[in-house]
Amino acid sequence: VVFAPTDPKIRIKAQAGEKAIVSGGVLLRNLHWQPYKDGIMQTKIEHENIVFDQLFVDSQLQISARYPNFDASASHYNGTAADAISPERAARWKNPAGGYVHALHRHEWGGYHWLIAGKDANGELLLEGGYQNNRRMGMHDRHRFVENIFEELDAPGEWYFDASEKTLYFYPPEGVDLTTARIETPQLRELFVMQGSESNPVTRISVEGVELTHTLRTFMHTCEPLLRSDWTIYRGGAVRMEGAEDCAVKDCYFNAVGGNAVFFSNYNRRNTVSGCRIERAGASGVCFVGDPKAVRSPSFEYNEFVDIRDMDLAPGPIGNNYPSHCLVYDNLMCDLGRTEKQTAGVQISMSRGITVSHNTIYDVPRAGINIGDGTWGGHVIEYNEVFNTVLETGDHGSFNSWGRDRYWHPKRDSMNRRVESRPDLILLDAVEPVVIRNNRFRCDHGWDIDLDDGSSNYHIYDNVCLNGGIKLREGFYRTVENNIMINNSFHPHVWFRNGGDVFKHNIVTAPYFPIRVNDWGKEVDFNFFPDEASLKKAQAAGTDAHSAAGAPEFANPKTGDYRVKKTSGALNVGFRNFDQDNFGVVSADLKSIAKRPPIPELIDLSDRANETEQVFMGMRLKTVTTLGERSAAGLSEISGVRVIEVLPGGEMSGLLQPDDVILSFNNKKIRNIKDLKEARIAARKRVNMIISRNQKEENIVKMY
Repeated sequence: VVFAPTDPKIRIKAQAGEKAIVSGGVLLRNLHWQPYKDGIMQTKIEHENIVFDQLFVDSQLQISARYPNFDASASHYNGTAADAISPERAARWKNPAGGYVHALHRHEWGGYHWLIAGKDANGELLLEGGYQNNRRMGMHDRHRFVENIFEELDAPGEWYFDASEKTLYFYPPEGVDLTTARIETPQLRELFVMQGSESNPVTRISVEGVELTHTLRTFMHTCEPLLRSDWTIYRGGAVRMEGAEDCAVKDCYFNAVGGNAVFFSNYNRRNTVSGCRIERAGASGVCFVGDPKAVRSPSFEYNEFVDIRDMDLAPGPIGNNYPSHCLVYDNLMCDLGRTEKQTAGVQISMSRGITVSHNTIYDVPRAGINIGDGTWGGHVIEYNEVFNTVLETGDHGSFNSWGRDRYWHPKRDSMNRRVESRPDLILLDAVEPVVIRNNRFRCDHGWDIDLDDGSSNYHIYDNVCLNGGIKLREGFYRTVENNIMINNSFHPHVWFRNGGDVFKHNIVTAPYFPIRVNDWGKEVDFNFFPDEASLKKAQAAGTDAHSAAGAPEFANPKTGDYRVKKTSGALNVGFRNFDQDNFGVVSADLKSIAKRPPIPELIDLSDRANETEQVFMGMRLKTVTTLGERSAAGLSEISGVRVIEVLPGGEMSGLLQPDDVILSFNNKKIRNIKDLKEARIAARKRVNMIISRNQKEENIVKMY
């Protein structure tokens, strides 16, 4: 349904007390199922020119015939295998044309997709695609799978459509009665489109209270590069607005749409997405993407740059063909990125003044909220609950951003010279600050807040970070104040000289984790550390002259109340309590079904705790402190952490054993439990441990 500028104000709304479903699929009729073999059924399809991209049986999405088979517990793509496209595997396939290869980026920075066009004379697969990531480095050597291959149809729930024979094959799961089942397949990429322009916009159209479902997957159309971020994009969604003003999507249920749920392309003003439930989308939840022609001197790949002599040096955008002053409020988004892995709950690129408020986002393969570039700032990210993120990718955060703007150069030495000689370049694109406030983030596979390459002009305050801490990679003019970092700390990476960064009045519960930081910005001081050793380490690096250390005295950390008591020393260095009761969705129906993040057990880094037996990482542990312990384990010194008990189902279950002694963790020597805690806090997705077992050293690898 396409709305034009000539249409009057229209509300598409479910009748009161009734359920309305808007489907982009077709109901398959006149099906005559017959046995094929091994539990697989077959039927001829009478519909003409039908697309078979997905199959829904009684409203449940089924599985396109794939290798390896679908595994709901698998960490990536519901199952991957290194031999998915091996010559030996492909030799089993008579005609794989029309199949797909899906794979993670080699560095886990998203995903790729290829259409199998057939085989060559040597039996090698002919592949078309691989353009879905803006930093192309090839597919991952392990995390890949194939689908829509007839010979791989061998498990309940799998299906395959033979277009030449017009025959659908299906292996029905237990309990499915094909004589009565409702079987549907999507045919459309989009359901509602508001199509106008800046000079002649669509206005005051709303879609309210309906379920939107059965749209095609769009991964083979995700090819437009977005400046110098890692993203490519498909400009479409179940609802797309372009050239729209004062339009809204309210209280809708986006049920397993194939691509993006809502997409704001180019000119948009004062549009809203609110009260919606977005689940199992093939790509992202809500996307804002402006016109690259509005960007002055743009570059579209990480290694591209514009010479200063050829650069447009005027600040801000050219014209108004981009989203601005739009609102994403009170939405529940989960299980996103079902097919595409370069996705987010909310993605913002080439936009200005977007407010993302009171949303709950979880169970996503990558970031919950992503800002792809510095153009043009002014966004407000507030009161969101974002957790269980970065489940399938690597090197990201629950909030993630880049700022590879006009000042950026792929060679660091060249960029240093640029910004030192021309500091006016820094804020040509990031003209307004981005505010991140009053959110609760938890990332167990990255950082809670990750300001990556070049992200500049941010004000980050009054946030609770439950696991991953705050990372500031090189960039300029970031003020980070009055935040709480549970079981983690501050991660400054490769800062510029005279970067202008401020980090003050924060509570950290671990020492800082700097990487190649020689200049500490404008101010790093008046923070509160967990112990004197962490404070002294920071002071030795030239920061935190007026900071303090001690127990933060949280009101009730077991329930997630991290306000500090009146006796807390954090108050003496300028920390102030803030509201911690209003994260995430606010509407009653969404609150009743939204998950909440797990509240972590507070890790005690004090010297007192180091001396006692403790439970950590799913084990009962003790620091090696006696000659007898050294002798029993055959150690070269009284040092290390002894495993007393491995708790069933814990983090190290199946890897470590009682009486193992942990000697090294990710190349950090482990002398005591405190060392182990600090090393674990700093770890990301891969851990290498050296342990002593039966008086011999062994190497243990753990993937998260």
